[in-house]
Amino acid sequence: MKLIIPMAGMGKRMRPHTLTVPKPLIKVAGKSIVERLIYKLADFVDEPITDIAFIISNFGLEVEQYLIDLAAQFNAKAHLVYQDQPLGTAHAVHCAKELLQGPVIVAFADTLFLADNKLDQNADSLIWVNEVEDPSQFGVVITDTENRVVSFVEKPKSFVSNKAIIGIYYFKYGENLLKEINHIIDNNLRGNNEYQLTDALELLKNNGTVFKTTSVNEWLDCGNKNATVYTNGRIVNSLSASERKQFDADIVNSVIIEPCYFGKNVKILNSVVGPNVSLENNVYIENSIVNNAMINSNSVLSAANIRNSMIGSNVEYRGTMDDLNIGDFTQIL
Repeated sequence: MKLIIPMAGMGKRMRPHTLTVPKPLIKVAGKSIVERLIYKLADFVDEPITDIAFIISNFGLEVEQYLIDLAAQFNAKAHLVYQDQPLGTAHAVHCAKELLQGPVIVAFADTLFLADNKLDQNADSLIWVNEVEDPSQFGVVITDTENRVVSFVEKPKSFVSNKAIIGIYYFKYGENLLKEINHIIDNNLRGNNEYQLTDALELLKNNGTVFKTTSVNEWLDCGNKNATVYTNGRIVNSLSASERKQFDADIVNSVIIEPCYFGKNVKILNSVVGPNVSLENNVYIENSIVNNAMINSNSVLSAANIRNSMIGSNVEYRGTMDDLNIGDFTQIL
């Protein structure tokens, strides 16, 4: 099985955090978003992942080495592929055209999910979906009584379906997808001035590919700060007690309200922490109340009362504000 992971976007909605790190490398309960995505997909399939293509922009050598090492965790070969222009989702997948042969999963790197089912590799193609209350904000699929996709609709203005496409796809024959993307690009068929993957899917369907859907228990978005904080809490809730507490924290005169994730060398003094909190490596908290928050590595919080907050790395914060979004290397004293 091969994976193609488009992740070249600038992540503007996640600033200031994406000024110093690409969005897919933001930590969620001890692992980067892209690492958690690959682990979930590896659980979803019954065969080894042999190749992983990361569609990136100029993220730098340190990030590239991280991605190579990440693929190695799965005994897979890393392919670092550059998307130099934001020409759409189909164009991003096309950048990894060498991998579009045989079984392949395309997964966009700002999507996490909780699910306990397995991939049906006998299907021609599968689309991961989740039922949503307001489908007008998403691409959706319309299905028949046998769960086959009959139509793709991008952000419907009136109700046609509540099955939102979450950004993960399986193709039994990647070469068929490549053929349709080539057709779109060669004929300059653009939607909103970009080459859209949904247009390639529509061509595949019209040419005989049978699409079915596979549902997830929960779709977890990492598109902005509030969504990412919520996702962090849901991931922390999904972890076992041993996964949440892999390392012993130094806790003095404090109350911990589970669930919480603690990284290495966490110190908590005279504080209340939790629920739904992740503290990455070398975080120090004193005289504070922290709930529903994610605090990145090497940060210090003192005299803080925060919730629904996302704190970057190497931050020093002393104060009382209650809803924070602080990037890396910041001091608020």
